[in-house]
Amino acid sequence: MKRTIKVKTLFFGLLLMSFHSKGQSKKWTLEECVNYAMEKNISIRNTTLDKELSDISKKEAYGNFLPSVNGSASHSWNIGLNQDITTGLLRNQTTQYSNVGINAGVDIYKGLQNQNRLRKANLSIIATQYQLTKMQEDVSLNVVNAYLQIIFNKENLKVQQEQLSYENKQMQRTQELVDAGVVPKGDLMDVKATVATTTQRMIAAENALLISKLSLSQLLQLEDFQNFDIADTSVPVQESSILLQEPKTIFDKAKEIRTDIKMAETNVEIAERDLKIARGAYQPTLSGFYSFATRASYSDRIVGVQPDTQNPTSVIGYVDGTNQLVLQPNFTPVLGGPKPILDQFDENKGQNIALSLNVPILQGLSARNNVARSKVALERSKINLEQNQLDLERTVYTAYTDTKGALKSYEAAVTTLEAREQSYNYAKERYEVGLMNVFDFNQAQTLYVNAQSEVLRTKYDYIFRTKILEFYFGIPIVQKQ
Repeated sequence: MKRTIKVKTLFFGLLLMSFHSKGQSKKWTLEECVNYAMEKNISIRNTTLDKELSDISKKEAYGNFLPSVNGSASHSWNIGLNQDITTGLLRNQTTQYSNVGINAGVDIYKGLQNQNRLRKANLSIIATQYQLTKMQEDVSLNVVNAYLQIIFNKENLKVQQEQLSYENKQMQRTQELVDAGVVPKGDLMDVKATVATTTQRMIAAENALLISKLSLSQLLQLEDFQNFDIADTSVPVQESSILLQEPKTIFDKAKEIRTDIKMAETNVEIAERDLKIARGAYQPTLSGFYSFATRASYSDRIVGVQPDTQNPTSVIGYVDGTNQLVLQPNFTPVLGGPKPILDQFDENKGQNIALSLNVPILQGLSARNNVARSKVALERSKINLEQNQLDLERTVYTAYTDTKGALKSYEAAVTTLEAREQSYNYAKERYEVGLMNVFDFNQAQTLYVNAQSEVLRTKYDYIFRTKILEFYFGIPIVQKQ
């Protein structure tokens, strides 16, 4: 068992030493930690992407006002039995055709749906900005809490180290007294047990400091967390002026500035826009269309005629009474290549302009159901706003009560420490002159150390709760230097 404890002590000691090697050149202040978290924290970066999506949705809403324009082009081969344009007879041949066109359409009136979609997109950008701000505030509070936890663990470790140093001196002195036969050997055993207990407490304090540093470094997304450390600083305890305010005053101020309330109010406005968009489906829509098309052919064409030498004439009738034949000359077509492509495109072009009016009469109750659904969503967003206000009121009153309680706990802990310190000094004097046994002295000493730790715990608990209460009143979490 002793060997296991020594191995664990060596292991955690090596881990702790890694924090004090070459990373000593950089010690982070609270402001640096908060600012770094604003840039690197995963949750903040993820929320920033939501804002980028809202910007894209706004561009999409703008695009609804623009016409839709599409171009088309095709080239076809007609292979097989087709009518010969020169003879009118069917024969196997291949003909080619090209078609080019462009068409455009624009919404002239669409029940104001496009306008409401644009306004909704603007509101969505505001909502995501509030969401980003809230995430930044939450991360800042977490960073402050983690930072104060490191300071607490550092000061608590100092208390344990000082206590262990004194107990080692006491053990050495007791060893000398035992060797001289002044005190019994049992007193030395008690002192050694006390030293072992304090050593365990110091190891626990070192581990707590190490874990708190790891927690903050991970919150900051630091890769080189082994060398992370904060600046050595002492946070004084001051009675904040925020406690001079009434809880209702803090709550009224919080309702004006809290981003979660503003975000809930914006969501109500978004739901109202959704309802207007759904009601726009009741109204008729008017659209305009324009199209342009042209074509070209690659087949041979008739460019003229010439007399048919093999069959120069043909009978077309008879003269009444004389039965004389009526003849007409026969001609054969003269074939030429296809007309120039550009000329064909110019001659065969055509345009089309149209208006389309669509009046909704019956659409399977889809429009009515969408309106009803939007009304439910609007009512839900109003309820969420009301719930957020109730939650904020409860949170503010609870934070106010907790802060006052934390201050009283700290003051009581300080009073207890003063009494324990006097008791410890008195016990120390009696022990050194042999008027108190080692067991009773160790009890007084343990109570004194516990009182020191309790003062540190209540101190930083009060500081953090004060930060939260000031935050609801609009005081920045980190004061700029």
